[in-house]
Amino acid sequence: MTDNTDLSVDELEHIEVAEPDFGDLTAAGEADSIQASAVASGEPVAEFASETAQEDVSEPEAPEEPRLRDPVVDGIRRPPQSVESEQCVLGGILLDNNALSVVTDILEPDDFYRPDHRIIFEKMIGLERNAKPIDVVTLFEELRIQKRDVEVGGLQYLISLSNATPSAANIRRYAEIVRDRSVLRRLVGVGEEIATSALAPQSGDVSELLDKAQRLVYEINERSSKGRTGFQPLGKIAGAVTEEINELYQNRDTSDVTGIPTGFSKLDRMTAGLQGGDLIIVAGRPSMGKTAFAMNIAEHTGIHQRMPVAVFSMEMSAEALTKRLISSRGRIDAQKLRRGRLDQDDWNRFATAVKDMDQAQFFIDDTPGLTVNEVRSRARRLSQRTGGLALIVLDYLQLMSGSGSSSASENRATEISEISRGLKSLAKEMNVPLVALSQLNRGVDARTDKRPLMSDLRESGAIEQDADVILFIYRDEVYNKDSPDNKNKAEVIIGKQRNGPTGIVNLRFDGQFTRFDNLAEDIDVPAGMESL
Repeated sequence: MTDNTDLSVDELEHIEVAEPDFGDLTAAGEADSIQASAVASGEPVAEFASETAQEDVSEPEAPEEPRLRDPVVDGIRRPPQSVESEQCVLGGILLDNNALSVVTDILEPDDFYRPDHRIIFEKMIGLERNAKPIDVVTLFEELRIQKRDVEVGGLQYLISLSNATPSAANIRRYAEIVRDRSVLRRLVGVGEEIATSALAPQSGDVSELLDKAQRLVYEINERSSKGRTGFQPLGKIAGAVTEEINELYQNRDTSDVTGIPTGFSKLDRMTAGLQGGDLIIVAGRPSMGKTAFAMNIAEHTGIHQRMPVAVFSMEMSAEALTKRLISSRGRIDAQKLRRGRLDQDDWNRFATAVKDMDQAQFFIDDTPGLTVNEVRSRARRLSQRTGGLALIVLDYLQLMSGSGSSSASENRATEISEISRGLKSLAKEMNVPLVALSQLNRGVDARTDKRPLMSDLRESGAIEQDADVILFIYRDEVYNKDSPDNKNKAEVIIGKQRNGPTGIVNLRFDGQFTRFDNLAEDIDVPAGMESL
């Protein structure tokens, strides 16, 4: 190295000094420097690193750092599961065979995430079904015979399941965790299916996709509710019943109506009103007034009492049904209303009726040929909007469509049976009285006494079995028009009532107003129970 100690200032200025070659100075030191600067300035480290790279483009690219894992993304991509809970369920059963009966009401083999666990649980159920003991040896032998022992990890894995589980005391809770994870996985699958359908719709009808989405989610909910109630102690049920009866006693009045009032006094006294969860069938031959009777009940509930009502009209349009409601509510001659020949008094009553309707929570869906699932999804959506429905009316049962499955389409009677069961299930699920209209067979017209019987219900005996209440509408003047004794007289025959008496309720029918009314002797009822 040259000694520049004795050089002058001018000479020093002309000496070329080479830049020091730091070469591969540790990247860690440089990174530490950058990070320290970033921390001091309060700016993100990543931005400093980026700026440094842009300023010195001649430097070789640093190796790409491993991407940080996003726990949210990882949680979405990895199906929900709890392998530990699955192992504890299986291990608990190996320790105590009685534990299997504790979990089989809420678990199925498909609820297990791991395929080997599904196989093991399925074989455990098979052993119990054949009254064989369930332990490591018997289970392994069963798997070995069916050449599935290797799939589950062999004898060693079965032994580890038994050894790793301290006891079967908490097996019910483990099973609930397994079931809940299974529900979450199904929700993920349904979400993907709905997203796929939305991204590539098969038709332009968005409502169909909404119905499908609700149906799929409902099926998951229905399956996940398995075992949540089960057996309940009689004492607990009796306690709940005691509270209900005590509340009724404290709020008692002379009407004795505990359900939804129909507006027909004698009918309400005999039925205590329409009860939540009941399927009420209103049946009759054509022109007897089935639709008018059902709409009078809906009018009383939705317009008079201002309670939410859903009407599914598969025969008449919403406009035609509304004209009937205006005629009934305003006491306006239906023929005059249809032709628009109204006098001033009619117009006044028309305006009052329409004003009442405008303030009512009364909804009409006139989509034809709905299936039970479609009715269910639409009723549930409306129930969410209104805070709960008070009444569902369906006009009429035979115009509904079946599910389309081969088993249900073998004949119409089978299809009607499926529809009837579905409507009863819907009423029970929503805890709402469901009034469904039904036709009668023509055979009733051939009899001398043409009052309907249970056997006259058209196409299926399942309606009789599923219904909680069956009401037949009968007007003799339909058959004997010239008889003055039968004019404007109607009978509502209670052919079946699961929790009450049967009998006949006599009413007045005013065809010009398309409405039924109480007879004079039945009008003396307390406030709130007046006629429509």
